[in-house]
Amino acid sequence: MRVFVTGGTGLLGNTVIRQLNERGDSVLALVRSEPDAEVFAGLDVELVHSSLVPPPGQSDGRSDGEAVGEPAGESGECSADPLDDPVDQAIAECDAVVHAAAMIHLGWHKIEQSMQVNRDGTRRIVESCVRHAKKLAAIGTVNAIALGSPRTIADETTPLEHAGGQVPCAYVQSKRASVEVIRQAIPDGLKTVILHPGFMLGPWDWKPSSGRMMLEVGSGWKPIAPSGGCSLCDSRDVAAGVIAALDGDCPNGREFILAGHNWTYEKLWTEMAKRMGKRPPIRSAGPGIEYLAGLVGDAWGRVTGQEPDFNSAGVRMSSQYHWYSSRRAETELGYRIRDAQETLDAAGEWIRDRFVLPSKAVAS
Repeated sequence: MRVFVTGGTGLLGNTVIRQLNERGDSVLALVRSEPDAEVFAGLDVELVHSSLVPPPGQSDGRSDGEAVGEPAGESGECSADPLDDPVDQAIAECDAVVHAAAMIHLGWHKIEQSMQVNRDGTRRIVESCVRHAKKLAAIGTVNAIALGSPRTIADETTPLEHAGGQVPCAYVQSKRASVEVIRQAIPDGLKTVILHPGFMLGPWDWKPSSGRMMLEVGSGWKPIAPSGGCSLCDSRDVAAGVIAALDGDCPNGREFILAGHNWTYEKLWTEMAKRMGKRPPIRSAGPGIEYLAGLVGDAWGRVTGQEPDFNSAGVRMSSQYHWYSSRRAETELGYRIRDAQETLDAAGEWIRDRFVLPSKAVAS
């Protein structure tokens, strides 16, 4: 099989490519610029150089405030000729598509950029998949569906408003919009399955992405951890689930949560600290500390013009319980959740070897 993968330099996309290659499949990978040679070293990958954001002439003409399902206004430009689009050409040449690329900004700013990448970029992929009758394995996120709680583990059927709902930051809004684009294309002939990963850790986190949390925990003692929790999963297990969904004969449009171990951040940070050689946190944050941290972060963003990671949206998200059940994926896709210690060991080794030890060597 020949598969087109977006987000191939990211944690999940790169892992999907490796697993596809391991079983003999070839891959076309979308890249914005030439990546470091080691990212795809030894892999059977043909690079497609293009941005996920539709180029001029392919904009859908929507403003951020318009509903996803509404047609573009009169100011919207007509789509460019697909023959001139390298993304469309790549999809035409492949048997299936894995759309793993996304912009992740856990804040109130960058909503327009997030919509351009996550909503409009997804529409570009979807339209091409419909045009060429290719199956799409679309990567969503648990942040685009319902929220869990300390007493309730959410699944694919949990109402969106459960536990107060997700924080409507740029990432949540734009990823929900991207999922809606996919759902609305199914009556038009799109063949798809939608996968919602939990909090992924693992090797081949080149940037890093979710590994930034482990890197931050390893940068110095963090006495207070966030008060909420996440569903820790291994990127290798998620990748295997994505491929199983791509191969499987599940109902069209079926959605699956690919999550894992429902831990508090205090427990997660304690385990991360062990692997990074740091003291563990002594407690989780109280509401007063979190409220103050959010205010300080937002104020700093206004002063600098750059919204920091510890803005009020990110702080609020870290106080929620993103706890999920993967029972549907386990039953229908054969999804398996490995031991959390194995995941943390692999992620810790990757982060230390690539982002901690090299810097120390340079300093010496």
